[in-house]
Parts: sequence; structure tokens; C-alpha cells
Amino acid sequence: MLYLLDTNILLRFVDRTNPLHPLVRGAIRKLRQDGHSLQMSSQNCVEFWNVATRPGTRNGFGVTPAEASRLLQLLERLFPILPDSSDVYREWRRLVVAFSVSGVQVHDARLVAAMKINAISHILTLNSIDFRRYGAEGIVSGATATI
Repeated sequence: MLYLLDTNILLRFVDRTNPLHPLVRGAIRKLRQDGHSLQMSSQNCVEFWNVATRPGTRNGFGVTPAEASRLLQLLERLFPILPDSSDVYREWRRLVVAFSVSGVQVHDARLVAAMKINAISHILTLNSIDFRRYGAEGIVSGATATI
């Protein structure tokens, strides 16, 4: 089965000082051992770069663009990036209207759009509540059963 990794998983995966790092690493290891494929989307990469280069005083990592590039290259080697297309945009547009999505939740809707276009039903996330509204779309979210 294919899983999309939420950006919160990717951020904790690379941050060895985060208290959730061992939990996230273990979940990824277990999914792989069980034969699942783990992927990310271009949206994840944009969100990752945002947090990585944002100052620590504003809830970021505060790293340079060069260091963010190094971290992103690591993620790209481990987790293939889903193809992006205008179909993802059209699906995102449909979702934000159908579910009255606003504010920062538009980013999660884009992840769901990428999942739907690429026939992925599962997302590994630490914020399953953010994806609950998409259950009717066949999206299964969460980390509880996996971690």
C-alpha cells in the first residue's frame, strides 16, 4: 500500500532533537517492514522548506537555505515525490470548495488532492483531525494504529 507522509512527519524525522523523532522513525520503519511504500509530494517539500528556513523564534528550524537543501535531498532519496500536474490543482480546487476549506487548511487539501490524483488512500500524520473531513473521499489518516 502507498502512504503519503505528512509534513509534520518529515520535519520530526529529520529533527533528531524532537521528542517525537524516535516515534516517527519507528512508524516509518514499521510501515516499510510491512511492505508499504512511503512517498511525499511537492507540497510537502514547499512546507518543509518553509519551516526549515524560518527562524527558531518563529517556530522554525532556523537553518540556511543550503542546510535546508541538504535535509530535503535526504528526504528525496528516502521518499519519492509524487508526480505533480494540473490535475492536482483541479482536484485541490474542487476539495476546497466542496469542504469550505479556509486558512492554513488549504495546504492539507492540496496534500489530499495529490493523494486522490495518485490513488493513495492513507496518510501518515500526527494531526489526523486535520484530514478527518476527507474520510468521505476515501482518505484514511492517522498515526495511532501505525505508531
